[in-house]
Amino acid sequence: MSTKQSAALEVDETAQKRAQWEQFSFDVDAPGLIDVTNESHENPAAHQYTVSIDDVTDDLMACTCPHHVHRNAFCKHMAAVETATEDGTLDAFPSEDEDDAEDCDCDGLGDFPCWPCVRTGRKELPN
Repeated sequence: MSTKQSAALEVDETAQKRAQWEQFSFDVDAPGLIDVTNESHENPAAHQYTVSIDDVTDDLMACTCPHHVHRNAFCKHMAAVETATEDGTLDAFPSEDEDDAEDCDCDGLGDFPCWPCVRTGRKELPN
């Protein structure tokens, strides 16, 4: 996936550099909503923000950090998400099948399929 920055926001060179220098962790909260935590701070939990990505255009849309909210500016969190999605380390739109495969409990049920496999059509209920 190639994530593009919103055409309305101009790239800030400082934001790009800070995104490279600081350590970030990512968690896909929902498709297109990435929780970004700045692990470089003493209290990383106080520096966690959500970056949204448009699922049609792949444009970075917004961030909940003060820099973006108050200045409507391209921030370091958006730059970090852009880099992570472009180099393939972050999938901002995971498929439902990938999530369901992780929830599969068929192995512990003998010949009976688990509900996620039945619901997604991977397996059928026996007669």
